[in-house]
Amino acid sequence: MTEKKRGSFSGSIGFVLAAAGSAVGLGNIWRFPYLAAKDNGGLFIFCYLILVFTFGFTLLTTEIAIGRKTKQSPLTAYGKINRKFGFLGSLATLVPIIILPYYCAIGGWVFKYFITFISGKGAAAAQDGYFTSFISGKSEPIIWLLVFIAATAGVVLGGVDKGIEKMGKILMPILVVLIIGISVFSLTLKYTDEATGITRTGLQGLKLYLIPNFKGVTFKQFFLVIMDAMGQLFYSISVAMGIMVAYGSYVPDKTNINKSINQIEIFDTIVAILAGLMIVPAVYVFAGTEGMSAGPGLMFISLPKVFNQMGKVGIVIGVIFFLMVIFAAVSSSVSIMEAIVASIMDKFKLSRKKSAVLVTAYAVIFGIIVCLGYNVFYFELKLPTGSVGQILDVFDYFSNNILMPIVAILTCILIGWVAKPKTVIDEVTKNGEKFGRKYIYIGMVKVVAPVLLAILLLQALGVF
Repeated sequence: MTEKKRGSFSGSIGFVLAAAGSAVGLGNIWRFPYLAAKDNGGLFIFCYLILVFTFGFTLLTTEIAIGRKTKQSPLTAYGKINRKFGFLGSLATLVPIIILPYYCAIGGWVFKYFITFISGKGAAAAQDGYFTSFISGKSEPIIWLLVFIAATAGVVLGGVDKGIEKMGKILMPILVVLIIGISVFSLTLKYTDEATGITRTGLQGLKLYLIPNFKGVTFKQFFLVIMDAMGQLFYSISVAMGIMVAYGSYVPDKTNINKSINQIEIFDTIVAILAGLMIVPAVYVFAGTEGMSAGPGLMFISLPKVFNQMGKVGIVIGVIFFLMVIFAAVSSSVSIMEAIVASIMDKFKLSRKKSAVLVTAYAVIFGIIVCLGYNVFYFELKLPTGSVGQILDVFDYFSNNILMPIVAILTCILIGWVAKPKTVIDEVTKNGEKFGRKYIYIGMVKVVAPVLLAILLLQALGVF
């Protein structure tokens, strides 16, 4: 009865597509390609693949199992496992609370670029200074923020089955088809640089992206690639931010969660690699290896230039690309908002409608503050990672580089040493299912994951 009142997924397909929708967000389509380009392509992918099926699998299994076992959202779930760890629920819920406003701001940017391309103004978006001029404006970024928040809140208000699950079933298949289509097109590209006379092809970009090159790689560089890949995993599979605990709480007891987790891992990894396949060869063809080092500006600065150089077909590709990114961004922001809404519903016994309205109002207020961080509230703060940031970057650094590793470390301590791995293993195998990676799971949750996470946290704090 409780489960029905809270809402639940209708079955494993709905759960897998919703969880994959959460995982397949801006982190995969924007962050994965630029990290792959920065970290020697194939080498980054090699490290990422090993980590996703060990480290990522451990955190994903733990959070989904905690959610289903307790039938609670992150704010209250950890305390149900062990009362002394109730504070961990507050920390885990703080992560989506910090992320939601700035994620919606970036989502608004994606909407803006989609409208720019669909109205045939892609050439304008390719001009130097276009992106900076847009985000430093006072009103336009706020308008697009509100559009994005409205789309997100609309799905969350629809509930688990009629909103979140329905969205996953519609958007995820379309998203995959669009990504595959652009990836194939990206490989057919060819461009001759007038200045040097060198011709670059999409297939050369593919080789650069997929084949690991260990030549001249020092141990320190290899270690940094591992840390980048591990940091990316937080974005990619939506762990350490309460989302998978919330989604896990909606999973029916009869569902084989081990099988579902395998499907989420595979779906998410394929989309992440395809996102790189879609972006890296195209950027390489038109901008060479220099263009591939564009970093976070890759999606909003480098890609419009690439689309512009494709001619008329570039406008069409730009429209399809930004439509696909909207789908990915909305599916992720829905899961971020849902983690907070579910927590309010469970803790304060408010209705979904009241909880969603409260969270939407919060997202609007703080989203506007993030947008004004590029004009009215502009400042430059040097972060421990060496980069200089504004409000959005400070939010992002604190949530992703500090809070998420802390939440993940404490979760590993709770399950690995306090409640014991048996807590999760029993939940995963409650219907007699096999847990194929059981011993990998035990070793990871008790020792390997906490050590790697501690190193990641120290790196983020600028210790080394």
